[in-house]
Amino acid sequence: MEQDPTLAAVKTYDYLRLALAALVPLLFVSVAIEVSRAGCGLQPSISAYYYTPVHAVFIGVLVSMGVCLIALKGNTDGEDVLLNLAGMLAPGVAFIPTSGAGSCPSSALLAPDVAAFVANSMPALFLAGLVVGVLAVVIARRESGTRGIGSTNRRGILLSVAVLGGGSVWFFLDRGSFIARGHDAAAIPMFLAIIAVVWINARDVNAAVKQGAMPSSRNRFVPIYRSIAVAMLLALVGTVAISLATGSTSVVFWVEVVLISLFAVFWVVQTVELWKRGLRRT
Repeated sequence: MEQDPTLAAVKTYDYLRLALAALVPLLFVSVAIEVSRAGCGLQPSISAYYYTPVHAVFIGVLVSMGVCLIALKGNTDGEDVLLNLAGMLAPGVAFIPTSGAGSCPSSALLAPDVAAFVANSMPALFLAGLVVGVLAVVIARRESGTRGIGSTNRRGILLSVAVLGGGSVWFFLDRGSFIARGHDAAAIPMFLAIIAVVWINARDVNAAVKQGAMPSSRNRFVPIYRSIAVAMLLALVGTVAISLATGSTSVVFWVEVVLISLFAVFWVVQTVELWKRGLRRT
């Protein structure tokens, strides 16, 4: 029996959201295994596990998240642009390690030549982004026909140019600064974009219920989304403030755990809200 294409598309939305949530326990289990084997406490942050046997999982999780975020269509044009922004930044968080490397890994697996790693991975990322950007322009032009590229597509393309172009200029003109600060420069706006996505979902559910596009029972998701967004923002601000005030400590590690856990919770909640729907009707 041939499958209904519409049903298959909705299932794809559900599975992409669940995949984003499932990547979080993958990372946490890998970190937990490393902590138990090291037996000497925590690294200063989740990102510092780049320098431990968690290395492969850390990079794989962030790159996979980036692909999923870009592939997942947002409920609105604004949400879609923010998801694409977060998706573009996620590989940068993976490929540019934090400077706050800890000590006492379970094995002396990694004493990496960070400059060499970054010099190889980032040009590859910029080139891949250029190819994807060109394809996006071609697809947008074909879909728009004689009307020209729509304003939403133009915003997305301009955002891609700004992120990839700005990053590549920084990379080639000031490599030392890029390596020292690039991780935070990618991670902070990535999480801010996700927080904005969560808040937009609260706003849009509330609007859809008021417009009669969704049953009033769906309004229960509004305070859930708002609570997640506020908690994520507080966790992000706390991470930055603690890091600047005290240097890298285990407190940063635990605040990051909360932030990343809330990221997973959001995708689970949105999966429940939009199960068998795909996108929200507004």
